Amino acid sequence: MKIRFIKLGNSGNWEKSCIEDDNSIRLGYESPYHEECLNGDWGPVRQYWLEVKKGKQGTATRDINQIKDFYELSEADIWITFFKRKMYWCHAQKDVQQLEDGSRIRKVVGKWRCEDKNGFPLTIENTDGRITKVQGFRGTICGVEQPEYLLRKINGDLQPEVEAAKKSLKILKANVESLIKGLWWNDFELLVDLIFSKSGWQRISVVGKTEKDIDLDVFSPVTQKRAFVQVKSSINADQMKECYESFRQYQQYDEMYIVFHSSNGAKANISDPRVHLWNLSRVAELVIHAGLIDWLITKRA
Repeated sequence: MKIRFIKLGNSGNWEKSCIEDDNSIRLGYESPYHEECLNGDWGPVRQYWLEVKKGKQGTATRDINQIKDFYELSEADIWITFFKRKMYWCHAQKDVQQLEDGSRIRKVVGKWRCEDKNGFPLTIENTDGRITKVQGFRGTICGVEQPEYLLRKINGDLQPEVEAAKKSLKILKANVESLIKGLWWNDFELLVDLIFSKSGWQRISVVGKTEKDIDLDVFSPVTQKRAFVQVKSSINADQMKECYESFRQYQQYDEMYIVFHSSNGAKANISDPRVHLWNLSRVAELVIHAGLIDWLITKRA
């Protein structure tokens, strides 16, 4: 199986029509030798492009190889392209048709897809840069680096090193959760304070010692939101409701965070989108993301 990147038009001017309207791949390189290309008679085609490229053998050969790929790759081979910061892939029907403007198209088998076979989105952000760099290719069709990686990605198979890292991360998270559960309540509150600080929130004050309703008063300069934070080592559904009722009495706050590491399993039915519940699992994730593992280990050592 071969994998090829195809640039759909100069500056991508065919991307939208090929992907969203026609479900096709499209090639320029207009010449009077469409029938010869269909029949695999590449001699006249080569002579034509040598003349166009003023005898430059290397340039003509590169162009002809791209044209040959377009005509000769099978329906089992894979085409990829990039559109609106997503990676699209498809198989193309064998039949090549010439349009009135001299360009050629192959219809896609089914449709272009920007998800893997499990439905997970394929974006520039979650694709190896050695694949996405082909967007800068000056020609029309080229191979890709790491075709085995790309095939696993399209099939929705984890890369071996990613799978190993995820298993290690799962073990790390479980250990972090155990460390958090063993914190003294005052240290747990300090940990939550550090999480907010590492996430860009600015502490206005620690008021838990003077006001029973609020443990942390924080402000985000990015979102311009002020948050009311209540930290509990252990909590139940009734206590969650009490925290929410307290929050409703303070009009100066935009959001509320109820943070805890233990509960009886039941959650209060709070539908207010301004209220965020951070359980042990969420706190452990944030500790890892915020780089607070060393702090936690030192505190528990």
